Amino acid sequence: MGDKNQGEGNREADRRYRRAVRETVRETTEEERARAARDLTPEEQEEARHAEEQGKAKGRPASSEREI
Repeated sequence: MGDKNQGEGNREADRRYRRAVRETVRETTEEERARAARDLTPEEQEEARHAEEQGKAKGRPASSEREI
């Protein structure tokens, strides 16, 4: 797809990310992934924590808060 502007979101990047996630899940065990997460440096842990908080803040409202 090259450098073509894809508008809102980047479908090609999304496709590559999802493919990599599927490969990681298929090629590693849950224990291996957990061990890798535990082995993060303090800076990586803080970055992951921050990313998680940002993701939760942008999450969808609870079903009781959504407009129908």
